Amino acid sequence: MPSREELMSDPRLNSVHLEFPRREDFRRAREELLDGRGLHTLAVEKHELAHGLGKSHTFVEAAAGGKLPASAEHWLVDHEVIYPLKVGVNTIGRLPDNDVVIQGPYVSRRHCAILVHAGDGCELYDIASKNGTFINGLKLDGPTHLAVGDQIRMCDRQFVFMSKHGPQGAGPAHESTKAE
Repeated sequence: MPSREELMSDPRLNSVHLEFPRREDFRRAREELLDGRGLHTLAVEKHELAHGLGKSHTFVEAAAGGKLPASAEHWLVDHEVIYPLKVGVNTIGRLPDNDVVIQGPYVSRRHCAILVHAGDGCELYDIASKNGTFINGLKLDGPTHLAVGDQIRMCDRQFVFMSKHGPQGAGPAHESTKAE
């Protein structure tokens, strides 16, 4: 069984750059996110990292005719790019070490995260962002289960959550997945 320190460690989720009281809000959000992983998800995440499979600083340029990798089970789409998501914590924000990097003056360094569970769906977490995270037009007020087609907005950036495990016919096929 992993120790509490192992469960809470993720170098991408430090709060040294934040001032009080936002630092405390971030730490609470981080703890809730990391505690939400569960042992099965944590085990898969650690296995993939140990074997060099857990890196997801990748995207597929939809405008260039890019196709979703066959291994992708969940992804985000905007009008220009497809972002495959990995099992475990997927951070979203301005910093270049996020899994999904978004440029924009109002997007926080670590704006939000999508937790992809090893066996049972995905959840969206706001990580104490300054301007909030919205799902289907409503401001996120806690971890929220994601469904195929959910619209996620951070400031002026909009994404659609997709999954090959969605309702039958809800998502495009892998071969033809392109951002609209």
